[in-house]
Amino acid sequence: MKILGQKVHWSDDKWIQQALTHRSVGKHNNERLEFLGDSILSLVISSHLFNTYSDLSEGELSRLRSQIVKGKTLAEVARFYQLGPLIKLGAGEIKSGGVNKSSVLADAVEAVFGAMLLDQGYEVAESFVEKVMHPWLQKINPDLIKKDPKSELQEILQQQGLQLPMYQTIEELEINNEVRFKVKCLVNELQLAVESTGSSIKKAEQSAANKVINAIQEG
Repeated sequence: MKILGQKVHWSDDKWIQQALTHRSVGKHNNERLEFLGDSILSLVISSHLFNTYSDLSEGELSRLRSQIVKGKTLAEVARFYQLGPLIKLGAGEIKSGGVNKSSVLADAVEAVFGAMLLDQGYEVAESFVEKVMHPWLQKINPDLIKKDPKSELQEILQQQGLQLPMYQTIEELEINNEVRFKVKCLVNELQLAVESTGSSIKKAEQSAANKVINAIQEG
C-alpha cells in the first residue's frame, strides 16, 4: 500500500484503517493515533533540526520546529500526497466538506505516523516520517527565525495587513528575591492576548511576542 508517497507493507492493517477513520464515523477513529503521531513527528523533527543546525539556540530550534509541525504545514503534506480521498468520513462531515478541511487533513497525517509507530516500530516509523517530511525539511531557512520575536511578529502582522501588536506591563513581581515583570501582548484583530514574564520588561515582551508567533503559526 502506498501512503503519503511511501510504500508500506503493514503487519496489521487495522492501524492504518483506524488512522484514516475520522471521528465522525464512530468511536473507532484516529484521535488516539493522532496523539501518538504528534509525539513521534515532534521528536523526529527535533532530532533533525538539532543535528542539522548546530549554531541555533533552543528558542530558534523551537521556532523552526513549530513552523514544520503546525497544522497548516501538515495539511499541505496531506494535499501534496493526496491523502484526502483515503480518509473515511461520516455523512455529516462529508456534507460540510470535511475532506477539504485543513484540520481533518493534518490530523490524519499525524494519525498515519502513529499507525506506523505501532505497526512497524520506532526505527521504521522514524525513517518514514523523515521521508514524508523531506520536501519541507529541505525548504527550511534558518535566517528567517534569527530575528528577535518582537521584530518577527511585527513582520508577520505587516505581511497580513494587520495592525502592530500592543504591549502592556501588567505588574512587577518579586519571586525568590528576584524582580519579574509580567507583560501582555495584544493583537486585537486576531483576538489574541498573551501574557508572559521576564527579568526585564524587554525580555517579557520578547517572550510574549514569541508566544503570539507560535499561536499564529499553530492556528
